[in-house]
Amino acid sequence: MTAVQPAAPAGVAGAAGRHGVLVGPFGFAWRPRVLAATAAAALLALALVVTAIAVGGAQVSVPDILRTLTGRGDSFDRLIVVTLRLPRVLTGALVGLALGVAGALMQTVTRNPLATPDVVGVSSGASLGAVAAVVLGGGGESVGGTLLGAGMPATAALGAVAAAAVVYGLGWRGGGVEGYRLVLVGIGVAAMLDAGTSYLLVRARVTQATAASQWLVGSLSGASWDGVRPLLAAVAVLVPLALAGSAALAVSHLGDGIARGVGLPVQLHRAVVVGLTVLLTAAAVAAAGPVGFVAFVAPQIAVRAAGTARPPLLLSGLTGACLVLLADTLARTVFPWDVPVGIVTTVVGAPYLIWLLVRHRKEMTA
Repeated sequence: MTAVQPAAPAGVAGAAGRHGVLVGPFGFAWRPRVLAATAAAALLALALVVTAIAVGGAQVSVPDILRTLTGRGDSFDRLIVVTLRLPRVLTGALVGLALGVAGALMQTVTRNPLATPDVVGVSSGASLGAVAAVVLGGGGESVGGTLLGAGMPATAALGAVAAAAVVYGLGWRGGGVEGYRLVLVGIGVAAMLDAGTSYLLVRARVTQATAASQWLVGSLSGASWDGVRPLLAAVAVLVPLALAGSAALAVSHLGDGIARGVGLPVQLHRAVVVGLTVLLTAAAVAAAGPVGFVAFVAPQIAVRAAGTARPPLLLSGLTGACLVLLADTLARTVFPWDVPVGIVTTVVGAPYLIWLLVRHRKEMTA
């Protein structure tokens, strides 16, 4: 194993400010600041997981949590920790991780800090699918009922994938898809899908509209182990696949001309990245509904924490997990009622979007 020094000639592992190792033909590079920020985000996420399990209407101490997780807790602690809070906390962490990575992928492949899976119609397609499951399926259950455990997640995921396929197909021109075209077509398709969702809500019964509206703002109140398992499986497969393509993603971020010059199949790579983005978003939305602004805010926080030109994938995912965990903990403990987590993330994310738009306008006119 040969160490790669930061001052080595131009190259991925040897660029200034980077460290790495070479193991045979394989190279692994990192920036010390990115590594430090990622470790800090992981520790913060772990602390937020413990805090989220501990606080609530019934307080549980950290030693009691550890005893319960090792099978030595009493029946009350098992009910609170294992049955009620742990599925919700794990769902929130996994949803934030998936949305953070999906947002980083989309912002990198489009080279646009304002591009998110929401923009290209994925969340709108999932919303239409979920509302259709409630209204057309005749369901009136609450979000935590049987409908969430079966029909709603499946139709939400199907709607997300179908919407992304339509956007990608309409955005294909001249043998390929450009990032800006994906965004423009996605905005139009998302508007049409939102109109369809509004129509279904208008014709729904009161109980159906209530169930659908609670899901549409993004909520973890109905989280259960039945929902954690498929979400965990999706994240365990898709996130490593996304991380494995980080080198190609870094090359594509430099522009299509440079990417083609080094032999990267640009359109195939773009299709794979968009596919991973869609699947990660679909898994997250199917589990908790469209939790707003996490996919947008998390990569931007990660960029500023890491000091890089593009959002680091793992750091973006961990940042997203921290945002969702923090928002849900505040929603459960600060307010006298259980506020959906999507409301809290939207209240935080919307002003950040406005600030970023104003900042970019000033930079363009400077």
